[in-house]
This record gives sequence, C-alpha cells and structure tokens, in this order.
Amino acid sequence: MEKKEFPKKENNNILDKLKVGPGPGLGGGPKITAFSHRVLSIVKFIIGICLLPFVYSVSASFLNEFNTVEKLFRDYFWAGVISFIIIYLFVYEPAIIYNKGQRLLGIVFNFFKPLVRVAPYLLPIYTIAIFIVYLIFSSALKTKESVGYFIFLFSFSLALHLIFSAKSVRSKQGDFLKANYIFGFSFVYILDLVLLAFCLNIIFKEFSFVNFFNNSFQFGKNIVYAIFKQLFL
Repeated sequence: MEKKEFPKKENNNILDKLKVGPGPGLGGGPKITAFSHRVLSIVKFIIGICLLPFVYSVSASFLNEFNTVEKLFRDYFWAGVISFIIIYLFVYEPAIIYNKGQRLLGIVFNFFKPLVRVAPYLLPIYTIAIFIVYLIFSSALKTKESVGYFIFLFSFSLALHLIFSAKSVRSKQGDFLKANYIFGFSFVYILDLVLLAFCLNIIFKEFSFVNFFNNSFQFGKNIVYAIFKQLFL
C-alpha cells in the first residue's frame, strides 16, 4: 500500500496559507487582498495629486520668506544643497550614511512600532542633530561665518535626506500608479520643509514661521480651488 506523506509541521500562518491558494470557502483570498491593495493605491494616488499644489505652495512660501534672511546665509544654504548634489552625481553616493541614520531613528522610536517604519523616511535625523548642536553652542557662535557653517550643514544634510528618501520610496516594488511615490514623497517633502522653516525661525529673527505657514496654506488652498473651479464649475 502506498504511503501518504504528511508535512512535518503544520503551517499556522494564515498569510502563508493564502499564498498557496484559496481553500474551501475562502473565496479567493489572494484576489481580494490584491484588489484591496489596488484600491488603497488609487486612494494614495488621489491624495498624492491633491498634495502637489501644497508642494508648490510650501516651496514658493519658503523661498519668499527665506529671501528676508541676509544674503550671506542664503549663499551658505544653497552652497550646501549644490555641494551635496555634486558629490551625489559625480563623486560618491553616501547611501551608507543615510542607512545608518535610518537605523538610528529605528532605535530611537523602537518604543512605538508604527513609527519605526515611517520615521526614517519622515524625519531628517542629521538635520535635527545639527540643529540640536547649534542650540547647545549658539551662545558661543558670535561670528557670521560660524553660523554660516551650520546653515551649510543644515542644507547639505536635508538634501541628503530628501534625495535618498525619494530614491527609497521610488524603488518600492508593486507601486501601482506610482501612488506610494507621489503620496509618500510629497508628504515627506512638505513635512521636512516645515521642519526646516521652524529651525530657521529660531535661528534668524527675520524669518517668520507663522508667515511661512499661513502663506503656504492660503496659496495651496487657492490653487486647489482654482483647479476645482476649472474642472467642475
């Protein structure tokens, strides 16, 4: 008589069972899961499109408010951004630095599991660390050059975070309609620029975070209303 072979260990993971195939009465579980993922991607895509006007408004409002800062510090800021882009494109991709920052944030937010997955993408850990160092030594920073060096490091580290966050989100597999990229990076960009504006508000008395925030919201709202009016009214 032919012997029947049985699995050595019963699979108790329901997700693994669904991957094998629908059992009796499951009604095509994997198909339902795939459909729900598609629906979620469409929702993310729509929200991401709605965020794009605010990406523009936040950028425009930041530049307008940043122009109130002394030109020397603005030059240091853009020098940091351009320096990182040149290094990234022509010299070296410091992915290992970005990854170590992500792991550090994972350790910091290990007490709250949901933040472990999103915090490394949302928060520019090196920019925050540089800002804390600046606050500690701000009383000793009496020269424009020393403040300019910190501004250079602010923009350099923020450019690192934004570029590698965009690269990480874009490389996600199964990104239907690029929904994760459009929604995720738009949200990260807006949050990081708001964080940067808050830091500059503390460093420079000319920079007003309240004006930046109000102008960003009003400008973005006007853009959304104008688009809605053209399409539906």
